[in-house]
Amino acid sequence: MKLEQIKWPVYVLHSDEIEERDGLLFCDTEIVDDKNMKGETLGLRRLQSPHKNLYKLKVMIEGFQDFVHHKGSNYIDSNGKYFRWIKNKTCSLISHKIDKVEKRDIATLIWVKDIPFPFFVKRPPEARLRYASILYMGSQPSILYSFSETKQRKTWRKI
Repeated sequence: MKLEQIKWPVYVLHSDEIEERDGLLFCDTEIVDDKNMKGETLGLRRLQSPHKNLYKLKVMIEGFQDFVHHKGSNYIDSNGKYFRWIKNKTCSLISHKIDKVEKRDIATLIWVKDIPFPFFVKRPPEARLRYASILYMGSQPSILYSFSETKQRKTWRKI
């Protein structure tokens, strides 16, 4: 599945025992999705399903920024599309000094040195955290990966 096809949020399936049979998606013999029910989303179909042995979706990942941190490989998106994500792309992780932190109503903008646009985060970093590690896809700064007190050495991550 391509990244642009994923309907966020996604849910983690904590097993490799995934099977689809008769319109039902199973994980460890429990039902994840019932495609026999009407509804465009996973949530609507789960609410309508007459089956009682529904798989508990314990972990929700809201977006790609959170997704790159997760170590699992089996997921289901909000439309009920099961996919397996194998991290095989290597990206540079480069530490930048934080220039400015702008607190807004529902998010915080983080401006970093040498990047002409801000990064959006849910909560502002603690004042002691003066550096932001940015994940680069190719040569483009893409995701604010983490914060630190000191400048970190250049490294890489698989996504």
